[in-house]
Amino acid sequence: MTTQTLTPRRRAMADYLNLTLWTLQGWLAMFFAGAGYAKLTEPMANLVELMRWPARVSENLVRGLGLAELVLAALMLVPLLSWRVGRPLLVTAAAGLLVLEVVMLTIHAASLDVGPAVTNLILISLTVPVLWFRAREVR
Repeated sequence: MTTQTLTPRRRAMADYLNLTLWTLQGWLAMFFAGAGYAKLTEPMANLVELMRWPARVSENLVRGLGLAELVLAALMLVPLLSWRVGRPLLVTAAAGLLVLEVVMLTIHAASLDVGPAVTNLILISLTVPVLWFRAREVR
């Protein structure tokens, strides 16, 4: 194992980056936990009112997507319990969320749903740095 001595300035930058990434991870976890919970618990009529796309797919797909969002949201925060075990799970969750966000962006853009498409663009802009920097830490 090699050790690296950091200058005070580099250490401060590393600390700020870590704080920023944890903030983004928290926001993503809160968003997807809420979205997943709503997809699992709300009646389909309410989901169709809130979002147009559930009317075009089966209820099982909507509920499964909600479960996937809840699991990925929880995995974003697993490193709080164990950094060694949780960091690879966090990277996997960030990659899964990114795939989900890109697919949903494509669906919303094709349907001309501007609001949800912009929301997915924002979520992608939050997820990419988490995936990029946390994946670099795993190596």
